[in-house]
Amino acid sequence: MEPGTIAFHHFGCKVNFAEASALSREFKDKGWSLTDFHEKADVYIISSCAVTSIAEKKCRAAIRQAHKLNPLSKVVVIGCFPELKPRELESMEGVDLVLGHSDKFRLFHELERITGSRPEHGEAETVYHGHDQFIPSFSFGDRTRSFLKIQDGCDYYCSYCTIPLARGKSRSDSIAHVLDSAMKIAANGVREIVLTGVNIGDFGKNNKETLLGLLHQLDKQKGVRRIRISSIEPDLLNDEIITLVAASEKFLPHFHIPLQSGSDKTLKAMHRKYGTSLYANRIGKIRSMIPNACIAADVIVGFPGETDEDFNDTYEFIKVLALSYVHVFTYSKRDNTLASKSNDQVLEVTRKERSRLLHLLSAEKKEKFYCDNAGSAKEVLWESDNEDGFMHGFTENYIRVKTPFNPELVNNITTVILNNRDTHGIFIINEFVNRHS
Repeated sequence: MEPGTIAFHHFGCKVNFAEASALSREFKDKGWSLTDFHEKADVYIISSCAVTSIAEKKCRAAIRQAHKLNPLSKVVVIGCFPELKPRELESMEGVDLVLGHSDKFRLFHELERITGSRPEHGEAETVYHGHDQFIPSFSFGDRTRSFLKIQDGCDYYCSYCTIPLARGKSRSDSIAHVLDSAMKIAANGVREIVLTGVNIGDFGKNNKETLLGLLHQLDKQKGVRRIRISSIEPDLLNDEIITLVAASEKFLPHFHIPLQSGSDKTLKAMHRKYGTSLYANRIGKIRSMIPNACIAADVIVGFPGETDEDFNDTYEFIKVLALSYVHVFTYSKRDNTLASKSNDQVLEVTRKERSRLLHLLSAEKKEKFYCDNAGSAKEVLWESDNEDGFMHGFTENYIRVKTPFNPELVNNITTVILNNRDTHGIFIINEFVNRHS
C-alpha cells in the first residue's frame, strides 16, 4: 500500500484519544501525510464513542462527511461503536472497514489487505477477535501534555453503562512498562503526563500489582515533571493515594471522582459500589490534606426512576460538597443495559430541566473555586495555542489562565499570581513571579 494522506477524527474519552494518537504515529512513520479531517484525504479513520446516543449521532455524521469529501476514499470506523453495533456500521454508505478495540491496532495491516477493493453498499467488512489483551498507547504530538493509557476495560457493570460490553474486562499494563513509556514521553520534551484508563483504580488486578504501587514508582522517576491522575472511582480512591498526592511535588492536586447521583436510592439502582457517605468522606479527606485541590465530579440526571425527591437529594448533596465543578450528563438510554429495560423512564423535558439546574450549580461551584484561588501563586504549564493573540495554560490545580502570546513560553512552566480575570472568568497573567522550564 503506497503512502497517501490520512485523516483521524476522535470522539469520546482520553483513552480513545491516546489510542488514536498512537495509530496516527504509526502511519506517519510509514510515510503517510496526516491531514485535517475536514480536508480531502485518501483514508479517513473515525475513532468512535458510543457512551450516549449523541456520541453515536456524531459518529454517523462524521462518516457521511468523510464520504462526501472524497467518495473514493477508504473510511474506517474503530472504537466503541463497532463493538456495539457493527452491522449498522457495515450497512452505512461509504464505510469500508469496521474494527473492534483490539483489532484497530492492526489498522495498517487491515487497510493494506483491502486496498484496491471497494465494498458494495452494505458489504463493508467487520474484523473482530475480542478484547482480552491490554495494548498500551499514549498520545504524542502536543509537546506539552501526553495521555498515557495504563488500564482498559471495566468489571463494574453499572446498570446504565455499555463500556464493559464495548471494552471488555478490566486489564492493565505492567508497572515496568508504564515506567518505560513515561520515560519515552519525557525524553521527547513533554512536561505533563495524564494517566488514563477506563477504570484506572483497578490497575494491576490482573498481574498482582496496584495503582498505589505504580504511583509510588512514578513519583520516584526522574524526567517527568508533572503527572495528573484522570477519573478514578470513589471506592478505589483510598487514603494512601490521597496522602501520596498531598506529599508529592510531581502529582498534581487535581481529582476527577465520578458521583453519578447524590441519592443513595439511585446509586443502588445504578449498581454503583458506594453510597453518599463514602463519597463525602473522600471529598473531605482531600480537602483536609490538599485545601487548594481541584475536585471534579460526574453526575447523571434523569436516570430511570429518579423522582423529584431523588433529584433534590442530589442537588442538596452537591451543594454542600466542596467540589470545584460538576460534569453534568443527561441520562441516555443504551441498548442491552438493565436501565434501558426500566418502564420508569424520566420525561425528556424533566431531564433537561434537571440538567439546567445542575449546570447552574456547577457554575456557582467553579466561581467559588476560582475566587478562593484568587491572589495565590500557581505554576502554569503554557500551551502552544494562539487565540486572538493570547496563549493559555493550566495551573497545577487545573485553573485555566491566559497571557499575551509569547512563543518562548510554549511548553514552559512559570510561577504566576492569579489576579485579574476576563469577561469569561479566565485569569489574565500580565506579570510573572519567575520563569523556569
